Amino acid sequence: MVLFISLNVAAQSPYAKLHPVDAGAVQWTSGFWADRFSVCKNTMVPQLWATYHDPQLCHSYRNFEIAAGLDTGHFVGPSFHDGDFYKTLEAVAAMYAGTKDPLLDKMMDTAIAVIAKAQRPDGYIYTKAIIEGKGKFDDKLSFESYNFGHLMTAACVHYRATGKTSLLTVAEKAADFLDAAATTTTPAVCPSHYMGLIDLYRTTGNQKYLALAERLIDLRGKTAGTDDNSDRVAFRRMQRVAGHAVRANYLFAGAADLYAETGDSSLLNTLDRMWVDVTDRKMYVTGGCGALYDGVSVDGISYNPDTVQKVHQAYGRNYQLPNLSAHNETCANIGNMLWNRRMLELTGDAKYADVVELALYNSVLSGVSLDGTSFFYTNPLAASADYPYTLRWAGGRQPYIALSNCCPPNVVRTIAEVSGYMYSIGADGLYVDLYGGNTLDTKDIRITQTTDYPWDGRINIAVEKAPASSYGIHLRIPGWCKKARLTINDKPLNQEIAAGAYLHISRKWKPGDKISLVLDMPATLIAANPLVEECKNQVALKKGPLVYCLESTDLAPGQTIADITVPAKTIWQPKPMKIGNEEVIALQGIAHLQQQQQWYNTLYQELNNNSKPIIIKLIPYFAWANRGKSDMSVWLPLAR
Repeated sequence: MVLFISLNVAAQSPYAKLHPVDAGAVQWTSGFWADRFSVCKNTMVPQLWATYHDPQLCHSYRNFEIAAGLDTGHFVGPSFHDGDFYKTLEAVAAMYAGTKDPLLDKMMDTAIAVIAKAQRPDGYIYTKAIIEGKGKFDDKLSFESYNFGHLMTAACVHYRATGKTSLLTVAEKAADFLDAAATTTTPAVCPSHYMGLIDLYRTTGNQKYLALAERLIDLRGKTAGTDDNSDRVAFRRMQRVAGHAVRANYLFAGAADLYAETGDSSLLNTLDRMWVDVTDRKMYVTGGCGALYDGVSVDGISYNPDTVQKVHQAYGRNYQLPNLSAHNETCANIGNMLWNRRMLELTGDAKYADVVELALYNSVLSGVSLDGTSFFYTNPLAASADYPYTLRWAGGRQPYIALSNCCPPNVVRTIAEVSGYMYSIGADGLYVDLYGGNTLDTKDIRITQTTDYPWDGRINIAVEKAPASSYGIHLRIPGWCKKARLTINDKPLNQEIAAGAYLHISRKWKPGDKISLVLDMPATLIAANPLVEECKNQVALKKGPLVYCLESTDLAPGQTIADITVPAKTIWQPKPMKIGNEEVIALQGIAHLQQQQQWYNTLYQELNNNSKPIIIKLIPYFAWANRGKSDMSVWLPLAR
């Protein structure tokens, strides 16, 4: 039963310094994110909804109909199929929050009625077990709790968007069942249920859900676990990230939510250790996470084989960051965003917003094509037709990833919800976390932001409503920005501006005040730590938040990426271009083309040092693989 309902999901979190703005408070107006949101509204969401309602393609919704007794048949699909549909439903709810399209509301009502009918009287809802008549939570490696978690999150988003409790009631019954079932062991696979339970607690005020989340965290590591699931040891004893990157990042996001409510410093201590381990040793330059398709745990030692455990889709060892075989599941990269957004809210430290931005613009956006019709499961940093192994999920983006379609609904819900990442509210005012053309309208302040970010670093903010007393507006200066300038009503701000921090401006604002921020955004060559073997003596090109790559489509016939070297002193010029129907900014500069050598049946040969200068063009990493099959590389050999 709902005790009370909060529309602002995290406004009561006592140990968070920042809180998100209300659903619908941000409306896109123009520019990059307005364009992406339009594609999401017009293509991604309708296509995703149609996919999940087509039983010949995807049986997810049909499974609910069968479980509800509205149809007959067998369960078809992976065990996490329910969760995929809940993410789809969440995407529709988020889109409804921004558009108030009555058709979306009607679509959700119809689907929610079927879900509610499929739920058992005791609150259990897992279509695979219901249809097959199996036991409940009898397989620790099943995805029941993962499905439950996405149900809870979707229900809270649906309530905040519509004010309706229809799905919230289903989610509460499921959480009550989980509370009764999880007494001595915790369902561990892909723990979205930690985030879901805290969201449910914040929305309903029911302390039982907070207590359940605490209990589930405490139970981790109490029974035999695995590195793959990050429960080989108790959460508070974790010293490094070892396992499945999605499961690890979801765990960390959920633990951050729990800290926001309890202030348990032992949780934050572990999160701090894990963050340093990931960002200093295991995260890709794109913000991607999960180097390995398959491997062994970092805790495995060769002279004691019993300790070696298999891991998959996992973080590797320190600095183990392959490019061609990089896994970087889209869901893991979204998990990185979810975790770092929560760390930002806990601390107010801009370094976490830097990671959110890095992942969002690169390894998350790369997960969907520019036209919104096809998707990546993995996001490698290089691709080659000559690569001698066939990788799972290879072959480019696909409209439906039959082997595992968890990433498409995840990336669609993320893009539908990007407006929620733009701003935060703190005790000292408004925090501008990300930049894009939009309007923000809250109880205290209304502003309009105008910018061509991320292509350009000029950002203009017009104040339209503000409190009568002094109020803070805090602008994030990204860590990559070495020089920034700010004026208020055309007068320079006499205040130090530091990279990787918020610029705090507190004053009495009035309607008509104008803030102009200019972030210097030069094209910059990035080098990797020398311990990253595959990137030694190579560079990546970055401009602002965007990582760039060289795609074979932009080379002349007979030229290959393997023969390109980049001089350290190349001057890169921005060049507008179209990929499909989308406008992007490419970077053009002079490189060296080595004389091609023949390597068929040859492992080593004498170096051919002949080369000639050529002009090459690099495109944003998120935009690659939109022009047919191609080779690609983020990292290119350096010519000093």
